[in-house]
Amino acid sequence: MSGLRYVYAVCRPFGTPLQAQLKGVAGDPPRMLSHHGLIAVVSHVPERDFAEEPLRRRLEDLDWLTETARAHQSVIDALTVVTTPLPLRMATVFRDDSGVRVMLEDREDEFRRILDRLQGRVEWGVKVYAETEPRQSEAAPAAKPVSGRDYLRQRRMRVHANEDMWQRTEAFADRLHSTLSAYAEDSRMHAPQNPALSGVAGRNVLNAAYLVPRQDSEEFVELVDRTKDETEADSLGIRVELTGPWAAYSFAGEEA
Repeated sequence: MSGLRYVYAVCRPFGTPLQAQLKGVAGDPPRMLSHHGLIAVVSHVPERDFAEEPLRRRLEDLDWLTETARAHQSVIDALTVVTTPLPLRMATVFRDDSGVRVMLEDREDEFRRILDRLQGRVEWGVKVYAETEPRQSEAAPAAKPVSGRDYLRQRRMRVHANEDMWQRTEAFADRLHSTLSAYAEDSRMHAPQNPALSGVAGRNVLNAAYLVPRQDSEEFVELVDRTKDETEADSLGIRVELTGPWAAYSFAGEEA
């Protein structure tokens, strides 16, 4: 099949086959390209979408971008089940197999170093949100204000209730992050999500990733649940979101 080469990830050789029905970007099944004991997981993509100029335009098409991201992630997820992949950026494209091999050779030492560090490890994501309004039991009285002064008083009460809720959420997030960081081998703090872009309700006060040995994942999940329960996060209007296990995107290095 002709076309450009789309590279999903680099990994070491593994013996377990990927899912037979797995499709990659543009519907092409991924295949393995070996070079000096490393494997690049690649598929063919059409030049009409992935050559430099059309790709620049395509990246502004939200529907196309969403579909491509899902296909990319489905391959990474399948690899994570059977090995430890080093995921590359979405839309990493080369002219042909030779271009992929040159990339592998140029970055061989870097890839081996990162793969050694990530071997047998996965990434877990933890987000903490504060509700946008305090719980009804803590909220200011709902009675209609009888005067301008009464309105201002109720408004101050609502502001103070929100500030108190966010302070408690931030304190909880700090404790949770400290606990999880002490357990994990490494952690990364990401910028809080913008609710206007994410579509997720609430104020995001923690957006972190944790590198955990695969065999310790169950205990890590239990630690998140236990810390949340001990603090009675739900009763405080705090929401904790746990996602994973993922390929270790946050720990793959700046270059990958």
